[in-house]
Amino acid sequence: METRIGFGYDSHVFKPGVPLRIGGVSLDHPEGLAGHSDGDVLLHAVTDALLGSIAAGDIGSFFPPGDPRWKNADSAIFLNLAVETLQRAGYRIVNIDTTLILAAPKIGPVSAEMRARVADLLGLGTDQVSIKAKTPEGLNLDHVAQCHAIALVERVIEPEDLKSMSAVTESQRQLEDVVEDLLSSVHGVPKKRDSLDYENE
Repeated sequence: METRIGFGYDSHVFKPGVPLRIGGVSLDHPEGLAGHSDGDVLLHAVTDALLGSIAAGDIGSFFPPGDPRWKNADSAIFLNLAVETLQRAGYRIVNIDTTLILAAPKIGPVSAEMRARVADLLGLGTDQVSIKAKTPEGLNLDHVAQCHAIALVERVIEPEDLKSMSAVTESQRQLEDVVEDLLSSVHGVPKKRDSLDYENE
């Protein structure tokens, strides 16, 4: 069985007046993480690890930070696309290992809830998801949250039965279709094509 490894990293600075979400879980903290989307540093790192495992680019390739569609977006959208891209390439996730680096809040009391949420988003068991936390002692990074993520994936479809990744994403239109499907299913945003069909009726 062919296996591959992907590595992901993300960081966000803390900002007052912003809700804090890490690992798809809302945390009680006076500051959240600044970002164009919801700033979920863990989900962003896992997304990049999955995309990296099959050399499919990174989170910015699919979701440019300047695109207004992703303003305050739930990072589960990004993770969903990474999982779908991985599956289309003929792979499945074996396990995910992550390390959060932040001074506060404490992750230990909520790590089980985070693991359960990430496992649910990825369609995995909690024994396949690891979430650890460290403090940035002596690094002067108390106002920053960082996350490192590693994904181990394995091939489940043989190459001769699989369209190449270039064929799957050969056009911008195909990519837009995937993105629109995610927006529609997660946020209820009407698809451009549906809107155009309605306007032409």
